[in-house]
Amino acid sequence: MVEVCDLCGRSPVKTTEHHLVPKQYGGAEGQTAMLCSACHHQIHALFKNEELAAFYHTLERLKDHPDMRKYMKWVKKQDPEKKITTRKSNRRKGK
Repeated sequence: MVEVCDLCGRSPVKTTEHHLVPKQYGGAEGQTAMLCSACHHQIHALFKNEELAAFYHTLERLKDHPDMRKYMKWVKKQDPEKKITTRKSNRRKGK
């Protein structure tokens, strides 16, 4: 079975389940998205769980954030089998 990332659309990739509302904020039984590890790590590098729960709890809202748009434009050009390193965002450093 070919897996496709719900965020970047790359395929074939191994996907992991991302809770659109973090579990600690009541999302354990809520909607999820299947994301490649690169996109999943990028989301958690850019956003705090509070931000994900309060506003960035849909794929559309995640895709609309300027940093995510820039990231997705770049990651779509990457080989799906390439390991991508994610760095913590400047907005999250020290927090």
